[in-house]
Amino acid sequence: MKKNYNELLELGQQHKLKKIFFFRVCGTGMGAAACLLKQAGFDVEGGDHNFYPPMSDYLTSAGVELQTLKDVSKEYLQSFDLIVVGNVVPRGSEDALLIESLGVSYCSFPTALGALVLKNYSKVVGVAGTHGKTTTTYFFQQVFEKLGLDCGYLIGGVLNDRPSSYLGKDAYFFIESDEYDSSYFEKISKFRSYSINDLILSSLEFDHADIFNSIEDIKAEFSCLLKTLSSKVIYNSSYQASLELKKEFPHLNWIDFSGKEQLKIIEASSEGTLFQVQFDHQNYLFKTNIIGFHNILNLSSVLFYAFSEGFSYEDLKKAVRSLKHVKRRQEIRGVFQNAIIVDDFAHHPTSVRYTLESIKQKFPERKLITVFEPNSATARSALFQEDFQKALEVSDEIVLTKPARKTSVKNSADFDSMWVSQELGKKGKKSEVVESLEQLLDNIIQGSQEESVVAILSNGTCLDLWKSDFTKKLRPYS
Repeated sequence: MKKNYNELLELGQQHKLKKIFFFRVCGTGMGAAACLLKQAGFDVEGGDHNFYPPMSDYLTSAGVELQTLKDVSKEYLQSFDLIVVGNVVPRGSEDALLIESLGVSYCSFPTALGALVLKNYSKVVGVAGTHGKTTTTYFFQQVFEKLGLDCGYLIGGVLNDRPSSYLGKDAYFFIESDEYDSSYFEKISKFRSYSINDLILSSLEFDHADIFNSIEDIKAEFSCLLKTLSSKVIYNSSYQASLELKKEFPHLNWIDFSGKEQLKIIEASSEGTLFQVQFDHQNYLFKTNIIGFHNILNLSSVLFYAFSEGFSYEDLKKAVRSLKHVKRRQEIRGVFQNAIIVDDFAHHPTSVRYTLESIKQKFPERKLITVFEPNSATARSALFQEDFQKALEVSDEIVLTKPARKTSVKNSADFDSMWVSQELGKKGKKSEVVESLEQLLDNIIQGSQEESVVAILSNGTCLDLWKSDFTKKLRPYS
């Protein structure tokens, strides 16, 4: 019995939901949602086919009992009031047919989260856009914590200093708001179920080509969200699609954080950034340890939202001085021989370019060697390979892997690593394509003979590099 948002909201208000089972609980969003519902007082259990840290440790520490799905009977699942279904369950699969046969209410995790948790907050702030969602949401949580507030949040990444989700006690809830669809039976963007009051729109480009055919399809999902808002949108006017949405919804309060007058970098170094923002015709100067123009853009969206909420300049100035990044966002993993090893999740050409420029800024005296694994559905397609080639030109040397799987993008060829490498060679860049972990390690070892930065860009394990003994050979970076 599939339940939509309103049906689930009604069941929750009638207190007919107590026991909830998360089916395929180990996804980033699923795990965080399970922990939030556990904190909210529901009896929550979760099942998956395999369990791996850090998600398994996170769930266990939150008190979510875990079950291996092959050991869970149909009768046991029927003892629950609600089954929350992960997006990794395919339509028509054995798992999907089992869930549909139970006679138990089921829904997606965004629907469960919106109807049972987020509807209790008066200020749900959705952090959306093609780039920077995870980083910006983490910046929001840190800044508002330094402002003295106990806010709720859900961040789609692993954090060093706190869990990935938390209920909080104040009115604000900051949630990373993905445009990817919700489940096999709910083909709408996750953010449409999040009960969002205010929206942060960091950027808007074509992405997720495995489910969207064009930027117009993505804009349509945002249009559905914006129809439900009555307050404000903090947006980046550099993106044409965002401007078109603004024109479509002129009644909303659109606040631009990205214009030449609104944001100016005064001084940037490997130690931090001095920058100026203009809000309501007043100029304000900030200093932060954060570097890279795209990261300052992310932070500026937080500042513009905080200003619009009435927080003072003096408090905000203190709040941004020292901030942290999420793991796998320009994360320094350690030192190997003479090379600093940096790990980053970047998998879209714009993100790749911004990330490499930021690394160059932090380590201007070192050679930059980039390892790029085209691993996401969009990156594995040929759609953006020219854009990837141009973005990778920021590097001094490039190592490309071949896609481990074929692309799932319709009517698209696979990413051609050899073509990209040859084009980079024409630009005078040393470039090589590798097919195995052994070949990759040979390149890293060779590049580490001199002082360099090796940037590993992948939303996966990069030929299982991060699962290999290589990690044990890294010295701490200081």
